[in-house]
Amino acid sequence: MGTLSSLVNAFLVVYAALFPIVNPLGSAPVFLVLTGGYTVPTRHRLARQIAVNGFLLLLGSLLLGSYILEFFGITLPVMRVAGGAVVTAMGWQLLKEGDDVREPKNAEGADDQIALRRAFYPLTMPLTVGPGSITVAIALGSKRPTASSMAELASIGAAAIVGLAAIAVTIFVCYRSAEYLARVLGETGTTVLVRLSAFILLCIGIEILWSGVAELLATVPRQAL
Repeated sequence: MGTLSSLVNAFLVVYAALFPIVNPLGSAPVFLVLTGGYTVPTRHRLARQIAVNGFLLLLGSLLLGSYILEFFGITLPVMRVAGGAVVTAMGWQLLKEGDDVREPKNAEGADDQIALRRAFYPLTMPLTVGPGSITVAIALGSKRPTASSMAELASIGAAAIVGLAAIAVTIFVCYRSAEYLARVLGETGTTVLVRLSAFILLCIGIEILWSGVAELLATVPRQAL
């Protein structure tokens, strides 16, 4: 019973910690705008690829993130500042340009590789899995769970990975269903929702940027200020 409780807890901790930051529901309208010029099958393939990319990126952050940052001498505050700046710039561009950021519509039978080039940047990172999500995944990975045996430790790790897979499935479902949301809201409603989502994305970017700056300033001796 205790082992089952640990597995469920590991799954819920990962999913509950990442879902509000990844926020696939809030990012779906932005995804729809950025891919609005593509055909429906291409958009569905992009949704699947973004989900896969997001899973791999979060998995790498969970398992290896802290070691990679340590190897390159990068601290979490610095990563927050850099990532926050990228998210802020993207949010500002969407807020300012709106529908003008759409790509030209694919010709029927055109090579989808042109569209899939954007699957990682900017659609996976920073739109879907941004610096906030990566930071949380790294923090979760740095907290090594206590287990009585290697088998239990492996089970807890597997449960955490299942939590990441559940996040990826949620991303895929939300992005693939974005067009249905647009149909329900109509053109005006979609435009309003996209603008609000872009503004929220801008605020998130500034929040991440400021949290990194605040942590860096806290390390500066008071005499130097």
